[in-house]
Amino acid sequence: MAADSSTRDVAKAFAPGNISGLFKIIAHDDPAKMHSLGWGFTVSDGVIVNLTRSTSNSTQVTFNDEPINFPTVSSALHDLADINLNVDIASNLPLSSGFGLSGAATFAALIAANSLLDLGRSREELAMIAHVAEVRNLTGLGDVCSQYNGGCLVKTTVGHPLAATTIDMPQTSVYWRYFGKIRTSEILADHERHSRINQAADEALTTIEDAIQSNRTITFEELIALALDFAQSSGLLMDDRVKRSIDQANSNGGVATMIMLGNAVFSTAPFPGCTETMLSGTAAHLIED
Repeated sequence: MAADSSTRDVAKAFAPGNISGLFKIIAHDDPAKMHSLGWGFTVSDGVIVNLTRSTSNSTQVTFNDEPINFPTVSSALHDLADINLNVDIASNLPLSSGFGLSGAATFAALIAANSLLDLGRSREELAMIAHVAEVRNLTGLGDVCSQYNGGCLVKTTVGHPLAATTIDMPQTSVYWRYFGKIRTSEILADHERHSRINQAADEALTTIEDAIQSNRTITFEELIALALDFAQSSGLLMDDRVKRSIDQANSNGGVATMIMLGNAVFSTAPFPGCTETMLSGTAAHLIED
């Protein structure tokens, strides 16, 4: 006989990594209404969170077995339930590199906690708690939306952080390389950069929206090319190593751009030093034993 969910010892959840190609900042004083528009997609790699009850006087978080201070995860769990937990996060993707691991870890931890503690909260409620925690901690604006929905997504609805339109796209290989961290908080806190970012995003989003409304097929390669235009116009593409990898991928017959926000590249073709992942439609979910 299966154990009752309220007395289980451990719960496990998965959330996919998210690659953002372009984004527009929707500022708002209410963190539940501040979010981003843009285009991106989830990948087959992500995070697996194992959650157990803690006997210590605080929530303990590890990332790949190393203790880590992870305020986005800890604060979200505190908002969900006033109980201390052990949060073990495992991932083969790097932190602070543009894969949305803060949102993934937070959303997966909430899904696991909801099951472990038998709280009965909906996926939408959990996603919004994760989103608000991201906004408050300046770690992200739109990753949770993608991890909630899964797939290749465009977000064009202001005021609805979890709303997205799916662009049908076959599962395909994506190649990436990571060079170093970009602190999302530094970008999100720099209000002088917002207008340049948003202006560049508007141009790309208009093209995507026109294609959707006219039922014109928009290819993965076309979306990446628009994202590269955004990276250049917004002033975010500055790292010479990233620029060089984009050129190398293009020379190999691919289409490439910068991952937002990270000193990292993704491409449709292999290039020196890259790692392969897959575009995937799998959304965040509880892992059942």
